[in-house]
Amino acid sequence: VGLEQHRKGYAVEKKVAKGKVGEKVGLPCCHEIPSTESLRNYRVYWQKNTTEVVLAYAEGKKISENERYDNRTELNTRNLTLWISPVEILDNGPYQCVVQHLKFLQNSVVPRIVCDEPVTLFITADFSEPSITAEVRSSSCESDDVVVRCSSHGGFPKPKISGVLNNASVVWNAIWVSESSISPYNVTGNLWLNVTEDTSLTCSIEYNGFAKSTSLLLKKRNDCVLPTIPPSSNVITASSIIIIVFLLAVTLAAKFIPRHVCSQCCMPQDSEEEDVKESMKTAELSKVTSETSSV
Repeated sequence: VGLEQHRKGYAVEKKVAKGKVGEKVGLPCCHEIPSTESLRNYRVYWQKNTTEVVLAYAEGKKISENERYDNRTELNTRNLTLWISPVEILDNGPYQCVVQHLKFLQNSVVPRIVCDEPVTLFITADFSEPSITAEVRSSSCESDDVVVRCSSHGGFPKPKISGVLNNASVVWNAIWVSESSISPYNVTGNLWLNVTEDTSLTCSIEYNGFAKSTSLLLKKRNDCVLPTIPPSSNVITASSIIIIVFLLAVTLAAKFIPRHVCSQCCMPQDSEEEDVKESMKTAELSKVTSETSSV
C-alpha cells in the first residue's frame, strides 16, 4: 500500500492499494477499533465510487453485501481492512471506508462519523510475452527495408510500448484495442526500418510498474546478386550494323572472287589444249606426207 498526499487546500492521507488479477488484496480503512471496544459499537460501510455499497456492518452484523462481490470479500473486525479475493479487473477504481461510532442511549442509537476517507485500488493483469516478427519488403545489396511488428495481449491497464534499436530508443506506431476502459488490452506496434547491418531490436511492454521484453536480431541479408545490366540501345544498333556489313561483305566475296580466279586459272589450261591439238595436227600431216612419198 502506497501513500500519497493531496486534496484541495490541505494535505490529507490518500491510500493506494495494488494487486494482480487472481490475488488477494486488502484495502486499508481509516480507523482501527480500540481493544476496549468491538465491532458492535460501530457501523462500517465500504463503498465503491461513493455510490455502490460493497460491504456494510452495523452493530457487529453484516447488513449488506454486493452480489458482484459475493463470496469474495471479508472484513477485518479490528482494523476494518476490506479483503477482496480473488480480485478482478472490474474491481479497479476508487473506494471509500465510512466509519460511524454508535452511542447507545436509553431508547435510541446516536451515530457519530469517525472517518470517511478514500482508497484507490489499482488492478494489474499481466500481458503476454511480446511477440516480434519481421518482414522484408524490399532488398538491395546495400540495405533491406523491413517492417517489424511487436504485439502483446490480455493485460491491464493500458500499457506503454517502447523499443531500443542498437542501444538507441525508437518510437513504435502503436494501436491499442480494448472493449472498454476496464477490459483487457491488446497492443500492437509497427516499425519501418532500413537495415544496413546486423541490428538488435528490443520491444518492451510496460504497465503499472511492471514490464515484459523480447529481443530480436535482424540480420542483414548477404546473398546479394548483382543484376545483369542489358546493353544500351546504341550498342545493340552498332553491333547490328557491323554484323550486317560483315554478312554483305561475305556474300559479295562469294559472288565475285571465284570468277576472277577462274579467269586467271583457266587461260593456261586452254593454251595447253591448243598445243596438244597442234601437235596432233602436225603428226597427222607428217603421216600423210610419208604415205604419199611411198606411193
